[in-house]
Amino acid sequence: MELIVAVYDDWGIGKDGTQPIALSADRKFFRETTRGCMVIVGRRTIADFPGQKPLPGRVNVALTRTAQEIPGFTVCTSPAEAVELAKTTDRAMVIGGGSIYKQMLPVCDTAYVTKVHCTPESDTYFPNLDADENWYLSETIRSGEENGIRYDICLYKKKGTA
Repeated sequence: MELIVAVYDDWGIGKDGTQPIALSADRKFFRETTRGCMVIVGRRTIADFPGQKPLPGRVNVALTRTAQEIPGFTVCTSPAEAVELAKTTDRAMVIGGGSIYKQMLPVCDTAYVTKVHCTPESDTYFPNLDADENWYLSETIRSGEENGIRYDICLYKKKGTA
């Protein structure tokens, strides 16, 4: 399983349920990378989606402890249920938020991490993969600058995986 995330220099990912700074280059990379995938997302992150609607061109899965129906989403109430559902597709991508990343990181072997080189105030953080002995930076896919903010789109792999 894979995941995709944008982090700031302190590995913050958001404040008050949204990204304080979002780059169009990262949004474009997200769209291209997740298109055609099953995406696994938490209920609070869905609230930050445009119109709280499912992402087009993807199979949308909501991972939430409450078994409520969410229009356009298949609802899973546990990480194990989401993992089983992910086995039915060629490619599944965890897309947030913070608690979903924490629950699903152990079952992921690939992480697309956009490092946004600034440090806005965050209240939600992603684990620092640079400091995690189980992960390594496989490659920097692309680097650039947007609105005076540098960024690197990086591919991390879990050690012991292809």
